[in-house]
Amino acid sequence: MTNPFLTPWNTAFDLPPFADISDADFKPAFEAGLAEGRAAIKAIAENADAPTFENTIEAMENCEALLSKVLGVFYGIAGADSNETREELQRDFGPILADYSSEITANSALFERIETLWNTRDDLDLTEEQMRVLMLTRRSFVRSGAQLSDDDKGRIAKIKSRLSTLGTEFSQNLLGDESDWFMALTEADLDGLPDFVIDAMKSAGTAKKLDGPCLTTSRSLFVPFLQFSPRRDLREAVFHAWKSRGARGKDNDNRGHAAEILKLREERAKLLGYESFATYKLETQMAKTPDAVRNLLMEVWTPAKAAAEKDGAILEDMLHADGHTGPLESWDWRYYSEKRRKIEHDLDEAELKPYLQLDRMIEAAFACATRLFGLAFEPLDATLYHEDVRGWNVTRDGEHIAVFIGDYFARASKRSGAWCTAMRSQKKLGGDTKPIVLNVCNFAKATGDKPNLLSYDDARTLFHEFGHALHQMLSDVTYESISGTSVARDFVELPSQLYEHWLEVPEVLQEFATHADTGEAMPADMLKRLLDAQTYDQGYTTVGYVASALTDLNFHDGDAPADPMQSQAETLDQLGMPKATTMFHEAPHFQHVFAGDGYSCGYYSYMWSEVMDADAFDAFKETGPFDATTAELLETHILSAGGSADPEQLYTAFRGRMPGPEAMLKGRGLA
Repeated sequence: MTNPFLTPWNTAFDLPPFADISDADFKPAFEAGLAEGRAAIKAIAENADAPTFENTIEAMENCEALLSKVLGVFYGIAGADSNETREELQRDFGPILADYSSEITANSALFERIETLWNTRDDLDLTEEQMRVLMLTRRSFVRSGAQLSDDDKGRIAKIKSRLSTLGTEFSQNLLGDESDWFMALTEADLDGLPDFVIDAMKSAGTAKKLDGPCLTTSRSLFVPFLQFSPRRDLREAVFHAWKSRGARGKDNDNRGHAAEILKLREERAKLLGYESFATYKLETQMAKTPDAVRNLLMEVWTPAKAAAEKDGAILEDMLHADGHTGPLESWDWRYYSEKRRKIEHDLDEAELKPYLQLDRMIEAAFACATRLFGLAFEPLDATLYHEDVRGWNVTRDGEHIAVFIGDYFARASKRSGAWCTAMRSQKKLGGDTKPIVLNVCNFAKATGDKPNLLSYDDARTLFHEFGHALHQMLSDVTYESISGTSVARDFVELPSQLYEHWLEVPEVLQEFATHADTGEAMPADMLKRLLDAQTYDQGYTTVGYVASALTDLNFHDGDAPADPMQSQAETLDQLGMPKATTMFHEAPHFQHVFAGDGYSCGYYSYMWSEVMDADAFDAFKETGPFDATTAELLETHILSAGGSADPEQLYTAFRGRMPGPEAMLKGRGLA
């Protein structure tokens, strides 16, 4: 049977023929893609003609068409619907790809051609976009060791290969650990829980082939359980299970992986002449230096800590009023915070949730994109990679713009969290290629024909990931290497976090927050209470985030710690972490930092981008949330621009200047 990757796809919008692709197709197609790429790189490096932008840089941009085609599909599926075969392929592909990348950046003849172009760049009559691509290409080679001795190049290659293996194993260990742990519950254990939590746990029990409900460490289960269960013993058990992911002392333990990853990153940075991995990594980001990151985080930490300590004292009084002695613990915070929210804001998650139906929130995200950017979304009649996954044809003025795929429900084969990826990226070189963009979430799936309901945080996550998707779908550049979200890590969260703000626009909720049973719109007083409570408990949320970001920074700023858990404990001790609060991510399950290099020493980037997104939405507050002129500026200078210019230049073109943290602090209620 013909390998689907090795023949043209006669499908609508060149969509992958998922029904025809088997796991057995990936490896031979991957190997064919590597061979094609190696042959193309060899031809470029050995070209007897003098180097030009076209025969060197553009030729490199075009040399991995098959490999990109295979990997776009494979990694899109592998993260969202894993199995043993796909996990084995991930373990195999990672070091091979790292070695392939090292071969290219260590190719002296190829780098000489790039260097020649760089040294004569002012005479090449390049466009601004081409000059940016040339700069980024050369910088990537230099930062990969192209100017090092052969011995040091070899060592860098070995480090990259080993890091790839460790990152893949870290992610797979965590998935395995999360899949292994569950707690079977009796009917008595469900007392006090809202129906939507009970339904979700029954669904989880069915997935685990149990006769009754169960609790897992999926965020869509353990968070509402901590919010609503009056059973303090069970809250403690699930909290410890969540906290200890990746650190249970079994085959899936990630502590050794984290230590080795940090040591190898430090060695690579020092081989390249940097003081630490933090100085190496941040050099190409908007922040530039570890001090700049630390200064921003500490500016937020001080008021957040004070707010958390004040809130903790109130919650501890509530704990004692319930007849418990001793201090408020981490497994108590969400339970008493939910009670307090009901008292102070008259908001009850169980009352609110029926108004936040998944399908209506998807409609809301689409409707905002329609009003802002003129996009239309038509459901696709196509077989995708899982029965729960759905797709849409995205158009503007009748013209196809992109394919958008949504994979929303938690399952054992899906890694935790939420993310956006492109199975195919936008580009114009070699033909007008339209993107295929995938959003992946982990919402609880309702049982039977009941509607799927979201928490308000879930709805924000949906809008957040769709903001990333817009960055991919509206990309309008020539070169794939700078397409969509191919931007600095502390800039990439700007479109996603900015899009969250439209969920807070009253007219959006008035239209789309309709009750699952009655179809009635959310009552005006409930809507007001919901929006008034947006800064509620921000002390707890902010210290959890900032503590994680500072821990990540401290892992990489200086000598690599031999024991990341000790380094983490020292960071929290130095900060004076408020009692009963908790980090978002501890080292053994900190996928942002250890599952790959993307967010390594970069977890701070959410807050760096938040400074911009708060200021950017102020522009819409000044003109109206759906002002056409402001939306056009946003699309032109940020959403369509990809990495075609320096991010500071792009933001300044949109807003006229760079922002300070004031709007962000105000948005969190910490001003």
